Amino acid sequence: MLLDDFVSRSANGFSFSRQQSCRFAKQIATDFNPIHDVDAKRFCVPGDLLFAYLLSHYGLAKELSCTFAGMVSADVLLHCEQHDNELRICDEQGKVYLELQQQGETSHDLAVIEPLIRDYVRFSGQNFPHILQPLMEQHNVMIHPGRPLVIYESMALSFDTLPTAAVELSLAASSLQVEGKRGNVLLEFVLTENGQQIGGGKKRMILSNLQPYDATQMQLMIAEYNRRKNLVKA
Repeated sequence: MLLDDFVSRSANGFSFSRQQSCRFAKQIATDFNPIHDVDAKRFCVPGDLLFAYLLSHYGLAKELSCTFAGMVSADVLLHCEQHDNELRICDEQGKVYLELQQQGETSHDLAVIEPLIRDYVRFSGQNFPHILQPLMEQHNVMIHPGRPLVIYESMALSFDTLPTAAVELSLAASSLQVEGKRGNVLLEFVLTENGQQIGGGKKRMILSNLQPYDATQMQLMIAEYNRRKNLVKA
């Protein structure tokens, strides 16, 4: 299975180490956010890794929505709780980190689910700079270069019919609503199978510590992103 190398399982639950999380972020999601670095002081497990874990174990529903409630630290022992159509990832103290709601028919075909996971997390991991930079420039704001904070809030997928072959994901629309030093980002995408649209989805993010847009500082941030990306390729 795709996720076997990125999760540690035991009789009591599952967890993600710094090394596993970092490799998933960089190798699978192409996400070079410093918060997923092995030596990051404010390290957290990628939200997309949590989502991918649930999808691979509980299947792909015709309608699903995922809400991220907190950041997971490395090696935290987690377990899943199921309540009707809702799945929750919790720790031993009962703290909820992710909630996944599912409705309708469900597919457990990993030949379909795993390529979808790869495509979605790559799309998700490349939000900066490809999508977010033009949005921030358009609204004359930017995340703080010294304390860049982009919070993954929620996502949803909806299928007219469940896929039976590889699904392709492409961006349909993007928007940013600025409220003081906070920005609410909405990304909308379409899902196609063999060239035919079979569904769509949405991803919501929160940008914090916004400041006026500075083209020079933004180019420095993009250059640093590309430097980190090239280090992984090397």
